Amino acid sequence: MEKTLLILVIFFNNFLVNAQTTISGKVTDRKGVPILGANIFLEGTYDGASSNERGDFSFKTSETGEKTLTVSFISYETYSKTANIYTLKNLKIKLKEDVNTLDAVEVNAGILASGDNAKVSVLKPLDVVTTAGALGDFVGALQTLPGTSSVEEDGRLFVRGGEAEETQIFIDGIRVFTPYTPAAGNIPVRGRFSPFLFKGFAFSTGGYSAEYGQALSGILAMNTIDEPAQEKTDISFMTVGLGVGNTQKWGRNSFSINTSYINLAPYQKLFPDRNQWNKPVQSMSGEMVYRYKTKSSGLLKLYGAFSDTKFDMVQDDINYVDGFRLGIENRNLYFNGSYKKRFDNNLKVLAGVSYTNDFSNIHILEDNIQDTENSFHAKVKLQKKVSSSVRLSFGTEYFLTLFDEKFNNSVFSYDFSNDIFGTFLETDIYFSKKIASKVGVRIENSEMLNQFTISPRFSLAYKVGANSQLSLAYGGYYQNPNNQYLKFSQMLKAEEATHIIANYQYVKDKQIFRVEGYHKGYDNLVKYNTAIILPTSDFTNNGLGFARGLDVFWRDGKSIKNTEYWLSYSYLDTERDYRNYPQSATPSFASDHNLSLVVKHFVQKWKSQLGISNSFATGRTYTNPNRVGFLNEKTSNYNSLSFNWAYLISQQKILYFSINNLLGTRNVFGYNYKTTPDSNGIFDRQPIIPAVDRFFFVGFFWTISDNKKENQLDNL
Repeated sequence: MEKTLLILVIFFNNFLVNAQTTISGKVTDRKGVPILGANIFLEGTYDGASSNERGDFSFKTSETGEKTLTVSFISYETYSKTANIYTLKNLKIKLKEDVNTLDAVEVNAGILASGDNAKVSVLKPLDVVTTAGALGDFVGALQTLPGTSSVEEDGRLFVRGGEAEETQIFIDGIRVFTPYTPAAGNIPVRGRFSPFLFKGFAFSTGGYSAEYGQALSGILAMNTIDEPAQEKTDISFMTVGLGVGNTQKWGRNSFSINTSYINLAPYQKLFPDRNQWNKPVQSMSGEMVYRYKTKSSGLLKLYGAFSDTKFDMVQDDINYVDGFRLGIENRNLYFNGSYKKRFDNNLKVLAGVSYTNDFSNIHILEDNIQDTENSFHAKVKLQKKVSSSVRLSFGTEYFLTLFDEKFNNSVFSYDFSNDIFGTFLETDIYFSKKIASKVGVRIENSEMLNQFTISPRFSLAYKVGANSQLSLAYGGYYQNPNNQYLKFSQMLKAEEATHIIANYQYVKDKQIFRVEGYHKGYDNLVKYNTAIILPTSDFTNNGLGFARGLDVFWRDGKSIKNTEYWLSYSYLDTERDYRNYPQSATPSFASDHNLSLVVKHFVQKWKSQLGISNSFATGRTYTNPNRVGFLNEKTSNYNSLSFNWAYLISQQKILYFSINNLLGTRNVFGYNYKTTPDSNGIFDRQPIIPAVDRFFFVGFFWTISDNKKENQLDNL
C-alpha cells in the first residue's frame, strides 16, 4: 500500500511539473538599457520574479488561459500585457519613464507657486505672515518677488509694466472682482483675505494657462484649505484692533471662521500722521469656509467674506487752501462656492460660482458719488488623464458685471452691463521626463463690446540637468476696459497683450535659482483726449506699448543654520502711449530696477523668530511743468528697511512686534504741482510722500487647541 501511494505522489508531481508553463523575457528602458530589479508577476496570482542585471526574468506558473502580465519599476510607467499564458515567452519589454515623478520636468515659465501641491515653492503661505514689511498681507509678501514693482502709495500688484487692474485674483479657481480694501491717496490698500484660510497659491507674472482670462499681465490663484488639521480657537489683541477665529470639525464636515475689528483712532493719537482725520479708519470684517467631503470622494467648499470700512480725512494739497477732503464708506460681500470630484476613469470635474456686491459712498470735497457693483462668475472645468503622458482640460465660464454710479444724489447717473462668455481647451503633453509642453486656446465673446476674441497659449519645458530646466512660453491675452471708461463709453474694444517668456530654473536642497526674460507687446489700449476722465471725453483704442525685462530670484534655506533668505531683482524697460498721454513714455508707476532682500532667522535660545526685509527701487517718472516735455523727470530712489520679532511666550502664546521703514527714509513718490504759475512763471510743487515715516505694530496672539501645540506663528 505504501509503495502504491509513493508511485501516485511521484506521478502527480511529474504531471504538475510538466503542466507548468515558463514565462520569460527581458526588461529594458526605451534606449535598450537593462533594468535590474523590475517586478514581474501575473495579476491575481503569487507567480512572478524580478529581473536580473541583464534585465532577464523567468518563472513558472500552472495557470492556463488568458492572463495579464504586469511589469513595474520605480520612476517608470507600469507595463501590462493580456494574452494566452502560452504566448508569454521570450518577451521584449521596454518601460517608459514615468513623466509624473517628482524629478520630472514642469512647465513653469512665468509661474511662481507655493503649497503642498507645488513641486517648487518660491514663496510659502507661512512667508506671507512672517515677512517683515508685509504686515500679514498676501500682496505685501508677493511684492518681494521678481516681476513686481514697488508702488507703496498704492499697495496693489503692479506686474511687469502693467497696471494693477491687469492682474486678477482667483479663489479656488473662481474670480474675485474687488480684492482690495478702499484707501485714500498715498495710503496703500490691503488685500481683503486672511492668509490662514489658504493652503497655497500660484502667482503668474505672465504666460499663464488658457484657463484664465481677462488679465493682461498676471493672475494670483489662491486655494483654500481642503481639511483643517484640528479644532482650534485663535485670539488676537493688536495695537490697531482685535480678532478671533475658530475651526470646528465633525464627521465629513468642517467649518472655519475669522473675524476682526480695526480702529486706528487710538494708534493715531499716539503716532499722528500728516493727515487730518475727521473719522479715522474703522473696519469690521469676517471670513468663513465650510467644507464637506462626500462619500464618493467629492469636496464641496463654501467661502464667504464680508467687510465694512469707513473713514473721513483731509489731506494737505497745494491746490486747496483748506486741504483735499475724502471720505469713504464701503461695504463688500463676496461669496464663493466650489465642488470638485475625481472619478475612476481618470476624469476630474471642478465647478464653481462667485458673487460680489460692492457698495461705496464717496465724498470728494463737496461732491458725493455712490458706486454699486454686482458681479457674478460661473465656471465648469473638466480634466481628463488620457494617458500618463497626455492630459486634457476643457472648461467654460460666464462673467457678468452690473455697474451703477450716481453723482450728487442722481444729478448724473451712469451704468452698464458687462457680460463675457469664455471657453478654453488645453492639453499637457509629457514627451518624457525631460520634455513637456502645454498647448491651449481661449475663446471669449463680449456681448457689450460685440467682440469675439481667440487667444492661443503655448509653453514648453526641457530638463537640462538633474536639478535644472529651461522653459519657454507664448500667449495672447485680452481684457475688457476698466469700469472708469465703460461707465462713459461702451463703444470700445478689449485691450490686448502678447507675452513671450524664456525661463531657467535650478532647484536643489532647499535652494532655488530662477532667471527669466520676457517681452510684452500692448495693443488697443484706451486713450482719451481730456485732462481727466469725463463723460464728454473722446475714447478710442488707439493706445499701444511694450514692456521687456529680466527677473532674477534666489532663495536659500540651507547655507545658514536656522536661517532662510531670498533675493529678488527685476529690470524693467517699458513705455506706453495710452490714457491722455501726448506721446509714448514710461508710466509713473514703473521703476527701471527693483531689488528685494528678505531674511528670517530663528534664535532657539530666545525662542524668537527675527526677520528683516529691504525693498529698493530706482526713481519713477513725473512731469515737471517748469521744463519742456512729458514725464520728463524722475524721483529719487526708493528704499525701505523693515523689521519684525515674534517671541514665543509659551507654545501657544506669541508676542509680536514689527516696524516698517525702520530708518525713517523719506521716500518721494512724485510731485503735486500748482495748477497756476507764480509771478515768475514758475509752478510751485509739493512732494507726494507717505502719511507716516514709520509704522509700528504690536500684537498678542493666543491659540487654544486640543494638542496644545498649535500657534499663530504662521498668521503673523
